[in-house]
Formats: sequence, structure tokens, C-alpha cells
Amino acid sequence: MTNQLRLYNTLTRKKEVFAPLDPARVRMYVCGPTVYDFAHIGNARPVIVFDVLFRLLRHLYGAEHVIYTRNITDVDDKINDRAARDYPDLPLNEAIRKVTEGTNAQFQADVKALGCLEPTHQPRATEHIRGMLEVTQRLLDKGFAYVAEGAEGKEVLFAVTAMPRYGQLSNRKLEEQEAGARVAVEAHKRNPGDFVLWKQSSAGQPGWEASFSASGGTVSIFGRPGWHIECSAMSMATLLEPFGGGLACDDPTKNTFDIHGGGVDLVFPHHENEIAQSCCAFGSEKMASIWMHNGFLQVEGQKMSKSLGNFVTINELLATEKFGGRKWDGQVLRLAMLRTHYTQPIDWTIEASKEAEMHLDNWSQLIEGKPVGEVPTGVLSALADDLNTPAMIAELHKTARASDFAGLKAALDLLGFNLAKEGPYKSGVRRAIERAFDKQHIDSLISLRLAARAAKNWAESDRIRDELAAMGIQLKDGKDEAGNPVTTWEVKR
Repeated sequence: MTNQLRLYNTLTRKKEVFAPLDPARVRMYVCGPTVYDFAHIGNARPVIVFDVLFRLLRHLYGAEHVIYTRNITDVDDKINDRAARDYPDLPLNEAIRKVTEGTNAQFQADVKALGCLEPTHQPRATEHIRGMLEVTQRLLDKGFAYVAEGAEGKEVLFAVTAMPRYGQLSNRKLEEQEAGARVAVEAHKRNPGDFVLWKQSSAGQPGWEASFSASGGTVSIFGRPGWHIECSAMSMATLLEPFGGGLACDDPTKNTFDIHGGGVDLVFPHHENEIAQSCCAFGSEKMASIWMHNGFLQVEGQKMSKSLGNFVTINELLATEKFGGRKWDGQVLRLAMLRTHYTQPIDWTIEASKEAEMHLDNWSQLIEGKPVGEVPTGVLSALADDLNTPAMIAELHKTARASDFAGLKAALDLLGFNLAKEGPYKSGVRRAIERAFDKQHIDSLISLRLAARAAKNWAESDRIRDELAAMGIQLKDGKDEAGNPVTTWEVKR
């Protein structure tokens, strides 16, 4: 690869050359699903984006040297509510188990259909309660946390004013944060921004026995963890070197991993609070060297919501005809997601999905029966520039035009596209011809080609011509009576 891997770091607000702390153990953590409902298409974006990064890191450093953790949040008040609603006749713990098991099984099937590799670790929050309690006690011992009596019982809270650099990730100064926006306003908190590490469970709610040593003596709280402490405990347990049987090493210089990722909506308060509790508990300067966040997703130009009727799950896209009146192949959804740079908002449209499908059909025909070559330098260079997937897709087209079909196949394999398999892409030619009769779609592509020719962008003009040819569409260029360029088309026989 000609360029070093450079990634945009939310913490420093600039692109940085990626230098792993230990090239033999490149470590990445990404916030995963809360398994109370099926994952929607917005949830698919970080899964796909960080799967591409996982694959790229494996390519650069060797598969055996990359560790990727994506957690499963299976303790949450939303889960409790869903369990009580869906299984009112079952004991709550049994109902919770049915909800989380079923939802997680669907999530795993969905992301597999999207072409994603299974992460190295997929820890469940309920498996790491001990670690959460250990982090909480450390924070109490060091004066970063306190016990208070809230409206729903005792809580252990993190004191945000005890950490001078709190707000560094989100670029929010503590005194400027508005109470009531994304922080709860409660009288028992020393500061409105103080957040829950451990909270008491009421009768009938799930919980675990916990005893904490605090300034007033020993405090017993049968309860459950706050949201933020879960990810700290799971990332430490799977990515850091434990010391003396504990959760993390007592050497603060070793309590940092390489990359932490998630959606931009998690920057505050979730990721900000993860940093606060992790760094304060173990005295480390950083929780992760690089923080990466993907942008929001909207559907056909509107925010996705159930009230607008445009809320769509991954499973609905794959298995029903809710979106565009048809089912979609997971690889089509994957490519459609990668058309936009991960840091930017993405507009999820039927037209973009159709175009992604057209590209895949074209490539599947070109690589069928071809050997796997070397991944083209241009593809790797685009990915090395902060996962510039739009540039990467342009490089795939360039590779196809250059008839480097072995290189195209290698690049598609790297990116998680298995187009030569038995299945939907074996019938790519037939489906492409059928779609050729979608006149509106073809006319749209021809208009784009005419615009490219007018701008003397011959490479783009040729790309569109080749894609139409792969669909079985033959073009004829000419001029109208006024001398303006026109293009007509017919289906090749």
C-alpha cells in the first residue's frame, strides 16, 4: 500500500496516521446492539463500516493480530419493558431471556447476510457484572464517585466535576452543558451531569447483589448497572491485559486500546462517560487512541421514524417487500451503505439501492470464473484515507474498465462481497436484462452520461456506458434537429 492508514479522530478533530500500540495486537471496540428489538437500517451502518475497517486491519497486520470486540447489551430498562409487554404471563427474568435470545439471534443472522465477519469477541453485559462492580468500587475509592438516595432508591454516581477534562471528546465544557437536554435533572445529584454507575432495582426488576465500600461504610445495593459502565467493563475485559486476576492492568500506560467506534449519537453522553469512568478508575491518559463515529441515516430524505412510516429494519429489507416493493440482497444493502463516506449523513433511497445492485450484477459477470489476484493499489489507498469508500468504489470501476478482473475479485473479497457464490448473483445477467426494461432508471443513467459528456468527463461517460452494456442495453449517440447531443437505446438481442 502506497499510503499509511489515516483515520479521523473525534478526540483530536483531525486525521491521524494510525500507529497501533502493539502491531501484534491491534484492538478495536465498537458499541453493539441493545437487544430489545430488531435492528433497523441505521443500526446497520456502524456494523458495516467497522466491518470494513476490521477487514482492512486484518489485511494490513494479519488476521491473527487483530482483535475486534462488539458488545451485546442485554440488561437495559427497554428490555425489561419489552419483556413485560410481550410475555406478561412469564416470570420477568424468563421473559427477558426470551426477548434477548430471540432478538440477538435475529441480529446475528441479519449482519451475516450483510456480509459482515463475526467479531473476535461479542461479550454480553450480563456476563461482566463483576467487572462493572470492580470499576465502580475503584471510582468510589479514588473519590470520583459517591452514593446517593434517588427517587427510585440508592445509586452510585460518577461525579463529573472530579474530572477536569470531562467533555474533551464532545467538545463540551461542563459549565456550558444544559441540564435536561441529555442529562437527567435530579435533586440527589451533586451536578446535573453526574451519571449512574449502579442503581437499585425495585421489587420485580432484575438485579444483582452488590456491596460497596463508601465514605459512610459498607453500602449494599441490589441493583443493575448504568448504561455507560457496561462498555467500559466489556472493552477492558476483552482488549486489555489483566493484572493479578483483575479487570485491567494496574500500570496506567497499558490501559489503552487502539480504536473505539460507534454512531455519532453516542459521542455524548455515552462515549464521553466511558472515557471518564475508564480513565479515572485506572489512572490512564486515554481509553482509546482513536475515536471514530459514523454519521446519521435518513430514508428518502426524511428522518427515519415509525410515525412517518419509513422505519425499516434490516430483516424487513432482506425478507419482506416493505422497501421499494421488493426484497433486497444483503450485499446490495452493503454496497449502498458504502456509497457515502462514513462520517457523513447518508440518505437511504430505493434508487441508490437499485444502482448498487446494478454495479454488483456487472461486477459479478466480470469476475465469474476468474482467479483471485492482488488487491489494486488504488483500492487500498482509498481505504487508507480514512475509509474513503466513495473513492474506493470509483477505484473498483476503474479496475473493471482496465480489465483487471483478478484484481477486482481480490478487492471485492477484501470488502466482503462474495459475488461468485452459488445464489442470487449467479443469475445476475438475467436479472440485469429484466431491469433493463425499467425505462425510468435507464433514462436517468443516460441523462447522467450526457451530463458527463458535456463536461468532457469521458471516464465517467465510459463507466456509465459500460454499466448499461452489462445490463444488456446498447446506446446510440447522435444529435437532434437543433444539433444537441442525444442518446437513444435498445435492448441487445
